[in-house]
Amino acid sequence: MSLVPWLILGINASTRSSIGHLMILLTLQNLGSAMADVVVDAMIAEAVQFEKASFAGDLQSLSWLSMAFGGVCGSLLGGYALTNLEIDIIFLLFSILPAIQLFSCGLVEESSMGGEVLSDFCISSDSHHLNGKANDLDEDSSLEKKSNVSTRKRKKIQKKSKKTQLTRRKAQTLSPGKGESLPLLWFQSLKYATYNLCRAFKQPMILRPMAWFFLAHVTVPNLSTVMFYYQTEFLKLEASFLGTVRVIGWLGLMLGTFTYNQYLKKMKLRRILALTHIGLAFLNLFDVILVSRTNVAFGVSDKTLVLCGSALSDAVNQFKFMPFLILSGQLCPPGIEGTLFALFMSINNFGSTVGSFVGAGLASILNISSGSFDNLLLGINIQLFCTFIPVVLLFLIPKEATGIA
Repeated sequence: MSLVPWLILGINASTRSSIGHLMILLTLQNLGSAMADVVVDAMIAEAVQFEKASFAGDLQSLSWLSMAFGGVCGSLLGGYALTNLEIDIIFLLFSILPAIQLFSCGLVEESSMGGEVLSDFCISSDSHHLNGKANDLDEDSSLEKKSNVSTRKRKKIQKKSKKTQLTRRKAQTLSPGKGESLPLLWFQSLKYATYNLCRAFKQPMILRPMAWFFLAHVTVPNLSTVMFYYQTEFLKLEASFLGTVRVIGWLGLMLGTFTYNQYLKKMKLRRILALTHIGLAFLNLFDVILVSRTNVAFGVSDKTLVLCGSALSDAVNQFKFMPFLILSGQLCPPGIEGTLFALFMSINNFGSTVGSFVGAGLASILNISSGSFDNLLLGINIQLFCTFIPVVLLFLIPKEATGIA
């Protein structure tokens, strides 16, 4: 799905001039890229489960360092292609990478996990709870003569045992069986995965951290689009320079990933996230200085300030995103890693989208628009204040959680 649209756009000139055809082909291309991304995320989440917590940070860091390196190369090659090549040749070049990705799929070894892994997960939490209670029963039975508390506990444990047996029967009912038709197996597998997905997502250890990461986006207005127009229309920064800023941003992402994996991954998660938002608030001062034109008074050029702000903001943002990726990978139960991890990423992306809408609403209220930046400084100050709101909500993050566990 990612390969064919680029070939069609490169070969057929009429599709490039039709808005309808262009939208359909680009939608298919992005859909294919998203599906491939989900598969990659599932493989990483499964590897995190297999390798346990000690290598979780290394796996995610390797993934993001590779993506950042690809982003640097893609930005440089894209700038060169736009300057020296025709558009049809560029589209054909775009098809090379999906083709390489397609052929590389043959190098990936995989095996069906079947329904047993999902069944184990469906009863794992109840079984773990029962085992813990059973140990308490053994201890209480030795003290039966001293107190009648053990009798009440045995009754509770019997109820828990019956509840676990009912859960096991339900899991066996929902799990796909053998010797059934393929469509029926697919339907039962989908129904079973949906059941496990809803059951897993309701757990507080999953729901509360995901709620924090969502609220961390929603409570901070995103004014990046307004700042882009300010840089291009008011500061008159060239498109080529903004492309250089993107490359510097990718390098900052690589620096942030490396720094996190080397020095921060064993730190308490609450502390990492609190320091990250304090750092983001400090970096917002770069925008305050840029919009207020204070940098001109000290002889600092606009380009220098924009480059430094872009590199540092991407690096610091990675300190918040890396724990999200690692925590999401570890929370994914066996058998539905791809689905649940994709849900986590969707929540994160949806929060980012809502934050952009909040930023657009703030810009509308303050009458900030293209060509009218009188209240932009006030908007940035409001954004600076809102950056501290997620710090207040850190009670949603597990207290003892670290960057790798």
